[in-house]
Amino acid sequence: MSSTLLPALVSLHDRVVLAERFGRDPELHLFELGDLDEPFWSHTAWYTASADGPVALLYAVGEVPTLLGLARPEQADGLAGLLRAMRPVLPRRLLAHLTGGGVDALAPEYRVEQRTAMLRMALTDRAALAPHLGRGVGPVATLGAADLPDLLALFAAGYPGNWFDERMLATGPYVGVRDDAGRLVATAGVHVSSPARRVAVIGNVTTHPDARGRGLAAACTARLCELLTEDGTDHIGLNVRADHPTALTLYRRLGFTTVTPYDEAVLTAI
Repeated sequence: MSSTLLPALVSLHDRVVLAERFGRDPELHLFELGDLDEPFWSHTAWYTASADGPVALLYAVGEVPTLLGLARPEQADGLAGLLRAMRPVLPRRLLAHLTGGGVDALAPEYRVEQRTAMLRMALTDRAALAPHLGRGVGPVATLGAADLPDLLALFAAGYPGNWFDERMLATGPYVGVRDDAGRLVATAGVHVSSPARRVAVIGNVTTHPDARGRGLAAACTARLCELLTEDGTDHIGLNVRADHPTALTLYRRLGFTTVTPYDEAVLTAI
């Protein structure tokens, strides 16, 4: 009988404690470290089931809350136990980012509506950025609030399923390239960043369909990484679909390597 008992669920509230735990493996926990800052912190709830085991984040913004639980393979059992213990506190519908076996740990109470194999990557060779800086693709400029309409138009044309929130223009740098007519045709930005913890997650790398194949995405991403490095960011990462060879080739060429595979899944309680 004791083998069926769930571990005791503990809610964590101390940012110092959380930062210390995630700081042991910052490239795996870039999002968690970034979410310890506002405007994200106020929308987060953190749970664990052991003093040194995995921590899961429930981020309650938007129509579908996000559950984030990443662990190394040696902690897979601990993560599964934590997720099972969390079932009573989870919403009926959620977007889950979970490493090995995490999605299955929430069955049979949750049905998988959509499941995508993803990779977390981190910048490990900054020297690889140099060939893509100032590559003759036009100036890569920093974007601001005035560029929001053009940015939204670019996403509509090149990345309709994006994860952009206009607050990202204020919380992390965005850069872009315009064509000769002044149209924004490429961009790269930051999903989450924490200057205090020296971490950043790149996202929404987009090129207009009319401008692909010219190295614009590489130039934007390289310039963004350069800006983050100049600001003292030690750990830069991103998430990418495991079945997107073009993006994987781009990021590997820029010096990114895989940290861990994980599943992105939309789950609904049965």
